[in-house]
This record gives sequence, structure tokens and C-alpha cells, in this order.
Amino acid sequence: MTTTLPQPTRGIDHLDLLEAHAIFILREVAAECERPVLLFSGGKDSAVLLHLAVKAFAPQHLPFPVLHVDTGHNFQEVLDFRDATVKKLGAQLVVAKVQDSIDQGRVADPGALGLRNRLQTVSLLDAINEHGFDAAFGGARRDEDKARAKERILSFRDAFGQWDPRHQRPELWQLYQGKVNPGEHLRAFPLSDWTELDVWQYIQRENVDLPSIYFAHERDLVQRDGMWLALCEWIVPRENETVIRKRVRYRTVGDASCTGAVVSDADDVAAIIHEVATANVSERGATRADDKFSETAMEDRKREGYF
Repeated sequence: MTTTLPQPTRGIDHLDLLEAHAIFILREVAAECERPVLLFSGGKDSAVLLHLAVKAFAPQHLPFPVLHVDTGHNFQEVLDFRDATVKKLGAQLVVAKVQDSIDQGRVADPGALGLRNRLQTVSLLDAINEHGFDAAFGGARRDEDKARAKERILSFRDAFGQWDPRHQRPELWQLYQGKVNPGEHLRAFPLSDWTELDVWQYIQRENVDLPSIYFAHERDLVQRDGMWLALCEWIVPRENETVIRKRVRYRTVGDASCTGAVVSDADDVAAIIHEVATANVSERGATRADDKFSETAMEDRKREGYF
């Protein structure tokens, strides 16, 4: 007679704890608020957030829509990934377009080659008001920027969508006060305590799909403002710039007009994890032109109603 020995079970690790806490936040906010929405850029953090939301409410379908603020300068690979992901999940997609805000005179047109990433706030707030969303889940993490490090898990915004870091509710022992007062809405950040390395390790464990631009590939680039920018409709070589073809990938996904690539041969998740583990600069620290306007660029935008 053959005896089958029980197989050892995997112990609980830090990813299990991060996942459990994120799912708890998703469920708490969904229970407290009447009409939440999940902000989905198509980037790695929002892809992980969407994966967690699907897990949190399985086996039912996602109980809230997905909102993308489309600047009109997005990487096509990211838009294709957004549409394929939403279709696969059968989720409702709401798209708020910066171009509509420009056409309506709500924001100034920066021109064909101007940066639009900083113009997203008006489109986001208009979509929140139009659809009556009282909570918006976002994939921001505290390790990305010092302004985001100030923000609570539940970040309450006033009637104008503004954030005041001096007036936030205490969150002791992971106890959250999710009641939304009339005229307010909240932003919930289930990934706040995660790091870039945590995100990639979770992507590996859960086999989360991502846009192809996160993995090494060849592109034609110019070096501008200390970044490698890929040639596209909104990035054309200037008189003193030389076009160079390099093997690169993207650590973060914003507009093609302001997001720099990093030189890399990391073409799978394991190689990216090794690369991130040895990096000494955050993914936004050296690859996002929209964060370089001033030392308080992110905080200024958050006070106006940004993510």
C-alpha cells in the first residue's frame, strides 16, 4: 500500500498581506459609497488594482465602472490593452477626454506638441460630477512621490475636488472612516503601502497581463531634458537632436509626449524584478517630464483635484 504524504503548504508572505489589505479597502469603500469607479490608465499599477478588484468581488462581475482619462497623447499599445482588458472582463468603460475639455474651452489648448498630462484634472472632475461618482479607486503608491506619501488611504475631496493635506481623517490601526459628506467625494488608494518591487512581484505571482511597452523592445529615440523620448506624432526631433535607436522599456506609463523610456534588456517579469531591485531612482523620478516643473508639482496638482 502506498501512502501519500501531504504536500507542504505555502506560508503567508508579504504579498498575501498586501493583497488582503487592498481587497479589504476595495470592499469597505464599495459598501460605504453609492457609486464608486475605478481609475484605469492601462499602466501596471492600475492593472494590478483592477486584478485585485476582480478578485475582491468574484464570482460576480465588477460592481462599478472603469474610468480612463484620455489625454489624446496616449501610447497606442496602452489604449489597445485598455480596450482588450475591459472587453475581456465585460466591464463598463467610461472615457473622459481632455480634447473635449479643450473644445469646450474648459482648459487652454497647449498646441499640437504641448504637454497634456497636466490638463487631466478638469476632465476627471467633470466625469465625476457628470456620473455622480462618490468614490474613485486609484493605483497611486506612497513611494512614487513625496506628495503621495502625505496622502491617506482614503483621501477626501471637497465640492471642487480639492485636496487639503492638513485636513485628513485619522487612519489608526487600519480603521477607515468612509462616510462621504454631501458635496464631497473620496479617492481610495488600495496600493498606497506597496512599492514598485511589490507590484512587479505580485504581477509575477498572479500572472497579470500588461501592455507590451513595459518589456524591452527597440524604439527610435531622442534625448531631451535628461530623458529618452520615443519618436511619435507628438515627439519630433529638434534641430540639435540626433535620433538614436535603442533597446528600451517603460517603468511608468503616462503620455507619450512626457514619459521617458529606460535603456533595458529586461524582456520578462523576472528580469524586470531584478532590475527594479537594484534601481536607486523611483519610476517617476527620472522618466516623467510633468513632475519636473517644480519640487511641489505633484502636490500642487493634487490640491487642484488630480489623482
